Amino acid sequence: MRILLIGYGKMGHTIERLALAKGHQIVAALTVEDAHQLSSYTKDQVDVAIEFTSPAAAVNNILTCFELGIPVVCGTTGWLQDLPRVEAKCQELNGALLYASNFSVGVNLFFHFNEYVAKKMQQYPEYGVQVKEIHHVHKLDQPSGTALSIAEGILKQYPTKQGWVNDKTTSEDLLGIESEREGEVVGTHMVQYTSANDTLELNHIAHSRDGFAAGAILAAEWLPGKQGVFGMNDLLQL
Repeated sequence: MRILLIGYGKMGHTIERLALAKGHQIVAALTVEDAHQLSSYTKDQVDVAIEFTSPAAAVNNILTCFELGIPVVCGTTGWLQDLPRVEAKCQELNGALLYASNFSVGVNLFFHFNEYVAKKMQQYPEYGVQVKEIHHVHKLDQPSGTALSIAEGILKQYPTKQGWVNDKTTSEDLLGIESEREGEVVGTHMVQYTSANDTLELNHIAHSRDGFAAGAILAAEWLPGKQGVFGMNDLLQL
């Protein structure tokens, strides 16, 4: 498979290493400085693009891939306010996008279990619920996209909550998401249900970026030939 990497930071380098080990070809790895070269590639040269850049750049990169007829796997977070526009353009141009806030298979199973537990726990109002995420100091957005996905899963099951706040909170109407930036932490996410008597906690701790990169490559292998906007639930049939 011929892969175009859009974004060549730590994740891009990890994806390149694992993709080459699986026998795939890296057509090019575009950095921020040469991202303007994206429009020079065609669907005859590239089977799929994998995009890990910044919130400011992601939407234009995705739309350009649609125009080029290149399926795109996107792991950049922080741009979902533009998702309706991206979905409309995807439909208009018969494009293909697989977006995930986190490509780790373990994290996506965590999302699945998170919704199940939230559905059960909301029946017991004596338990307060909070989300916490810890990442490396270089991460630009907070809360993390993964934490927001976790929060969305909880809020679906808690009709009394009106939204989330990026802090601890005792408000019954809001879900607190606590964010910490610490050293080179790859990514830790937890959901805590606490009562006066006990605490129930769900944790996911990433040990390396390889799990994220392997999931992105799995998505890139799955996406070509499809049309529409997809997520990891589609890929993993959750």
